[in-house]
Amino acid sequence: MAIIETEAALHEAHRDNHTHRDVSGGWLRPAVFGAMDGLVSNLALITGVAGGAVAPQTVALTGLAGLAAGAFSMAAGEYTSVASQRELVQAELDVERRELRKHPEDEEAELAALYQARGVEPELAREVARQLSKDPEQALEIHVREELGIDPGDLPSPTVAAVSSFGSFSLGALLPVLPYLLGASSLWPAVLLALLGLFLCGAVVARVTARTWWFSGLRQLALGGAAAGVTYALGALFGTAIG
Repeated sequence: MAIIETEAALHEAHRDNHTHRDVSGGWLRPAVFGAMDGLVSNLALITGVAGGAVAPQTVALTGLAGLAAGAFSMAAGEYTSVASQRELVQAELDVERRELRKHPEDEEAELAALYQARGVEPELAREVARQLSKDPEQALEIHVREELGIDPGDLPSPTVAAVSSFGSFSLGALLPVLPYLLGASSLWPAVLLALLGLFLCGAVVARVTARTWWFSGLRQLALGGAAAGVTYALGALFGTAIG
């Protein structure tokens, strides 16, 4: 009795704790990518312009223009990309749906063969395929999962991806230009704030990945700092040449 109770307790604990994060949703990737892209691209843009020894007002205007252009571009690109992906999946679903309607026996045999290839005994595989094929919609979902690796009921939303990308890019791109909007006349406050933002974004991303927070934060800081350094040098070079 004690053993049974112990096993039941372990099973209950496993069931309560064995949960997974949402890795297929349509918001995380565009949000993370948008924030990082906004920070790095606008920081690089501002440092490149500031390297040309222009007025602080010009740097601020450039940063705001970069924010607006980048946010709308990111949103449009994400919407188009995810919408195209959904349309492709829907087309493949239609193909599979027609096959199930025209050749149900062949599709059932194909499903049984998939299970046999995974080690299920032939008779059991055929019985499982027969039972699962009774419901056409269930059969469609299983075939799509097995053959395409797609969950037809959990496709990313183009609108969610676009809104996430737009908002996160705007927030990321705002950090480098914010000191100028608050009256700063030099580049360093913008650089320091942007690098701090990159480190914090990297650390936050580590919460949903297997990386440590300091590694992810330092990686983003190094990449953003390198981009800013290169564009500043180019801005100083071309600014001197043009001037």
